[in-house]
Amino acid sequence: MLGALRRKVAIGGSSASVLGKAIRPGISASRVSVNVGEEILLLQPRGIAHVRNFSHLILPGCSVGLAKTRDVFSSIQSETIMQKSCRAFSSGGGDLVDVVVPFMGESISDGTLATFLKTEPGDSVAADEPIAQIETDKVTIDVVSPQAGVIQEYVAKEGDTVEAGAKIAVISKSGEGVAPAAPAEKKSEKAASKPSPPAESVKEDKPKAKVEASPAAEKPKPRSSPPPKQTATEPVLPPKERERRVPMTRLRKRVATRLKDSQNTFAMLTTFNEVDMTNLMKLRSDYKDAFVEKHGVKLGFMSGFVKAAVSALQHQPIVNAVIDGDDIIYRDYVDISIAVGTPKGLVVPVVRDADKMNFAEIEKTINNLAKKANDGTISIDEMAGGSFTISNGGVYGSLLSTPIINPPQSAILGMHSIVSRPMVVGGNVLPRPMMYIALTYDHRLIDGREAVFFLRRIKDVVEDPRRLLLDV
Repeated sequence: MLGALRRKVAIGGSSASVLGKAIRPGISASRVSVNVGEEILLLQPRGIAHVRNFSHLILPGCSVGLAKTRDVFSSIQSETIMQKSCRAFSSGGGDLVDVVVPFMGESISDGTLATFLKTEPGDSVAADEPIAQIETDKVTIDVVSPQAGVIQEYVAKEGDTVEAGAKIAVISKSGEGVAPAAPAEKKSEKAASKPSPPAESVKEDKPKAKVEASPAAEKPKPRSSPPPKQTATEPVLPPKERERRVPMTRLRKRVATRLKDSQNTFAMLTTFNEVDMTNLMKLRSDYKDAFVEKHGVKLGFMSGFVKAAVSALQHQPIVNAVIDGDDIIYRDYVDISIAVGTPKGLVVPVVRDADKMNFAEIEKTINNLAKKANDGTISIDEMAGGSFTISNGGVYGSLLSTPIINPPQSAILGMHSIVSRPMVVGGNVLPRPMMYIALTYDHRLIDGREAVFFLRRIKDVVEDPRRLLLDV
C-alpha cells in the first residue's frame, strides 16, 4: 500500500482521494486535506504504516500551522481520526484554552479545589503560572495555566470535589470579550433560574396539601437530594458565641483517620531511655565548619540518629518487619521516614536506602524533603513506603512523648529536646546535655526484649559515634 501511495503522489494524482481510499472506504475524502512535505503515522486495524515525507493531515478543531520539523502522529480508530499534535487543553476554538486538573497520583482519584490563586475573571496569567490549588489526602497540587492569556471564566468553584482531567477554568489567549462581571451575572442568572422549578412545583402541590396534608409535605423532600446531605453533615454541637467552625482539610482528615486506625490495629507499647549527647555535640562542634565547606550542608543531629537507627535495625531486623495477615514480611532494605510538621498538616517523607548513605547524603536528603514539604511541592512518591519512622518533637521543645506508629510500619522512634541535667559520671555529679528517646512498637510482633535492645543500641551509638566506624 505504501508503494502505491507514493506512486500516486509522484504522478500528481489526487492525494486526498488516495489517502481516503487507502485508509478505509467509509471515510470521505472531503474530510482529509493533504500537503506534501510532512510526515504522519497511520494506525490501521491490520497494522501501522509509516509514511515519510508524504503529507500533513488537517482535522477539524485542530491547529493547522504546525512546524515542519515536528512529527505528526495520527491514529485512525473505528470512526474517529485523532491527531496527537492537537493541544490537550484546546476547547475547539483557537482562542480559548481549557484549564484542567492534572494527574494527581495513582492512589488519588479526586481532590478538593481549595483556592483560586487568581481571584477574578479578567486576570492575566502567564504560561505555567499556578492559578489554583487542589488539596488531596496526601499533598497539595498546583493547577497551572497551559498558555499565557486572560482568565475568561471559572467553571468550578472553591470547595468543589474535582477529578483528574476535569475542567476548572477557561483562558482566552487574546483576552478579547473577557468581562469580569459577565461570569458573575451568568452564574447569578443560573442560580436564579434553578430555584424557579421547585417554586412551581410547590405551587402545584399546594392544592394537594389541602386534601392530603402529610403526603404533599413529604413529596418535595425526596426530590431535592442536596438538603438531606447537608442535614447529615450538620454539626452535632450547638453553635456558641465566640466560636468558629471551619471544615477540615483533606490532609487533616487523612491524618486523623490513619492515626485512629493505627490505635485500633496495633498493640502499641512504648519504652524509654535517655541519651547523653555530649560526644555527638562535640563531634558536631569540631567538624561543622569543615563539613559545610566540603558538602555544602550543615551537620545536624538527625543524620546521627538516622545512622544509629540503621545500625539498630540491622541488629534487630524484627523491628524493620511488619505483620501482613498471617505472615511476617522481613524487609532487607532500610527506608527511614522522617515526620515533618507543616502548616497544612503532618507529612512523612522517606529517606530511601538510608543504610547506603553517609552523613552528608542523609543531611542533604532530609533538608531537601523538608523544604518541599513546607513549600507544598512534595510528591506522593517521596512519601510512599518507609520501613521505620523517626519523629523529632524536640525541635518544638517536647521533653517526653509517646509517638504513634505510622502504618504499615511496626515501630517509631521519638526524639525530644536536649536539657542539661545533673548526671553521675565517674562518681561525680556533672551537668550533661541529656535527651529522652522513646520507641513505640507493635507488641504483636516485637517483644520487649528486642525493643529494649533496639533502643539501647541507639543510645550506645549516639553516645559514642566511633562505634559506627568499628561496627561494634
